[in-house]
Amino acid sequence: MTSTLPDAKRVLLAAPRGYCAGVDRAVIAVEKALEHYGAPVYVRKEIVHNKYVVETLSERGAVFVDETDEVPEGARVVFSAHGVSPAVHAAAAARSLQTIDATCPLVTKVHKEAVRFASDDFDILLIGHDGHEEVEGTAGEAPDHIQVVNSPDDVDHVVVRDPDKVVWLSQTTLSVDETMETVRRLRERFPSLQDPPSDDICYATQNRQVAVKKLAPSCDVVIVVGSANSSNSVRLVEVALDAGARASYRIDRAAEIDPAWLDGATTVGVTSGASVPEILVRDVLDRLADAGFGDVEEVRTATEDLMFSLPRELRADLKAAGQAPARPTRGPRRAIAVEPV
Repeated sequence: MTSTLPDAKRVLLAAPRGYCAGVDRAVIAVEKALEHYGAPVYVRKEIVHNKYVVETLSERGAVFVDETDEVPEGARVVFSAHGVSPAVHAAAAARSLQTIDATCPLVTKVHKEAVRFASDDFDILLIGHDGHEEVEGTAGEAPDHIQVVNSPDDVDHVVVRDPDKVVWLSQTTLSVDETMETVRRLRERFPSLQDPPSDDICYATQNRQVAVKKLAPSCDVVIVVGSANSSNSVRLVEVALDAGARASYRIDRAAEIDPAWLDGATTVGVTSGASVPEILVRDVLDRLADAGFGDVEEVRTATEDLMFSLPRELRADLKAAGQAPARPTRGPRRAIAVEPV
């Protein structure tokens, strides 16, 4: 039972947190490929942005490469959840690679929007971060029509051909608030700016940010589990601070928690990015329990039940072998007993 003493130490555990449907699908795709085809299975870039996941899959026989020219001709390669440009597909075909496209369907949706607006000769303002794999993949769909807008401060430098034919799209893992501020500034400059036909920011990104916003005002510290190259994990730290947390830190593993962060704290918030397996959160809770934060209260703002089918290439081969699941099976998640807030 949760203590009601005013100075009792507690953890507020965000829900939803961790794996989203797109990440779940991509990780399971690599696992199934290794089971069905055997090692090695090559993966272009990190399948998802999480060190633990990449290390675990590497131990099982996945070989991570930066580009398709590092893959032996005719070998099998998985494209990451972040998506790739048509040029990457063409490069893979030129080497006769057997591809499994694990691009998140929500990212694919943005790609299709980019193609459609480019075919209508719009200038497309892609709100996102230069160099991020998802942005590179989306921009590659229509490089002559797309320019990246990194932040609200970039808006003043945007140049378009026709102010009446401008549309914005976005990277799926951004801060909702910062994206809307960028859109607001863009619309001040270009009043005819069109919105995408549906919200580009991933439902999971939004849900994790909403949960953090709810718990952060009550927290002395918010710990975000996620890797440094995980855009949505980095954003959660910013969201926690903006929402009122006194401090917030991102870690890959429980061992990175600095005991000094907990000095004088009575309430610690915990969440994890959309590419983080639950076992890493469990380890954080165990570490916090050892530091006296044994009471865990869940702060739930949404329930997620979305699941995506496995990539069609893999699904076809599994079906031919008589073992294709209609949808990916959730990976093992260690249960966490919590008290409701």
